[in-house]
Amino acid sequence: MLSVSNLSVQFGKRVLFDEVNTTFAQGNCYGIIGANGAGKSTFLKILSGKSDPTSGHVHLEPGKRMSVLEQDHSLYDELPVLETVMKGNKPLFAIKKEMDEIYAKEDFSDADGERVGVLQVEFEEMNGWNAESDAASLLSNLGIKAENHYTLMKDLDGKQKVRVLLAQALFGNPDVLIMDEPTNDLDYETISWLENFLANYDNTVIVVSHDRHFLDAVCTHISDIDFGKINHFSGNYTFWYESSQLAARQRSQQNKKAEDKKKELQEFIQRFSANVAKSKQATSRKKMIDRLNIEEIRPSSRRYPAIIFDRDREAGDQILNIEKLGASQDGETLFKDVNINLAKGDKVVVYSKDSRATTAFYEIINGNQEAVFGKYSWGVTTSQSYLPLDNAEYFDNDLTLVDWLRQYAKTDEEREEVYIRGFLGKMLFSGEEALKTSRVLSGGEKVRCMLSRMMMMRANVLMLDEPTNHLDLESITAFNNSLKNFKGTVMFTTHDHEFAQTVANRVIELTPGGAIDRYTTFEEYMSDKKIKEQREKMYAVQA
Repeated sequence: MLSVSNLSVQFGKRVLFDEVNTTFAQGNCYGIIGANGAGKSTFLKILSGKSDPTSGHVHLEPGKRMSVLEQDHSLYDELPVLETVMKGNKPLFAIKKEMDEIYAKEDFSDADGERVGVLQVEFEEMNGWNAESDAASLLSNLGIKAENHYTLMKDLDGKQKVRVLLAQALFGNPDVLIMDEPTNDLDYETISWLENFLANYDNTVIVVSHDRHFLDAVCTHISDIDFGKINHFSGNYTFWYESSQLAARQRSQQNKKAEDKKKELQEFIQRFSANVAKSKQATSRKKMIDRLNIEEIRPSSRRYPAIIFDRDREAGDQILNIEKLGASQDGETLFKDVNINLAKGDKVVVYSKDSRATTAFYEIINGNQEAVFGKYSWGVTTSQSYLPLDNAEYFDNDLTLVDWLRQYAKTDEEREEVYIRGFLGKMLFSGEEALKTSRVLSGGEKVRCMLSRMMMMRANVLMLDEPTNHLDLESITAFNNSLKNFKGTVMFTTHDHEFAQTVANRVIELTPGGAIDRYTTFEEYMSDKKIKEQREKMYAVQA
């Protein structure tokens, strides 16, 4: 279907890919993974023809069509929404455009009639007469209402544009679908729809995503970029992660017999294949895993940060009491009548369809913003640590990372450079990297610094507003595991489904009509029909 031959990419002295040879087969979904800077997005651009490799070439089987999720959200600003979607199938759109131009002629000739006849046959073979209704159906499934289908793209907000561009990429059943971070700016309902769509998609999908739940739901293979090469592994992300961790442990067990190692790996594969996700592709995934050669499983070279949250002391029973809390912005109610009594050990995902609501909530209970209505009080034995959505103010200086972290030290021992460097090393800032100035850090590096700060504070209550933003899969996985093991209380907001499902034991949703509060898992909350009806009514208050 799609193959890469002798592909190399080099920027100056840095070699990103070295003589890569690989094939992407029909009917499989490949999740491209790799550390930050490994070249995931670069590889997708080369596959789609938007960038050229240093050497080598990409070959798409003749007669096959490739579609790419556009990253430039302003590219179609002057076009109506429905037309933007239909442009996703370029051959079909070109035929439609030519037919429209011929029909618009005042001096319609016999030659024009013959040409239209030929075009109509091609158009029908491509199911062109149903194109508009198919495009409209895609838009509706992705949350774009019918009244907006003829709106100009420039008149949509950013999140709506993302949905339209996603519909464009999916339109016309492309043979190869390439997507770079398709879940960005999508809500849970839309992501769930996309997961189901792709899990039942019969053609080839190649995707880069930091959303582990999404990768698990859609991928038949994980394509790992490591040491300038790309290797395909059968199974989804969780299978790849757990098997690579198992292989790494086995590599360190020098005295363990080869037969024992092989038996352990075989038992792991059998256990995983028995729990393979439900979908149209489940049977084929299980067959792939069952046929997997033991030798294919190899340790990964990935580095995972050591994220460990300790507490100076255990909190008492009184954690946080909130009474009739409310907030608004520009005359619009974000949430109201929020009453919460937070219990010790609660791990709460704070959710809202409007991200402004959750951010305002954290800013209020951290004393950074005044509440419009209501009040809150923290228990006297609590200590809080907060990871805000916007951390820019913390890095508006020229301190080295050593001096930056020293600001949050509590003891003389913690202020010692050896101690701080060890702490930074656990967060993957080793050697000269610890002497970087805070102003030049990337988004992911800033988040890792903020996590170092939180760990040093040793609070018994953690608050996290979109904590996985900017982090790579390795950091997200380590972070996720640390919160599952944390003995204190956590309140967090995230678009990472796996994070929400595996950490939270309670869901609090903020709406303009009040709050919904349930002790349940995130998946059970989102799938409960009665709760869904209640949610719709409470959001309708604002509308």
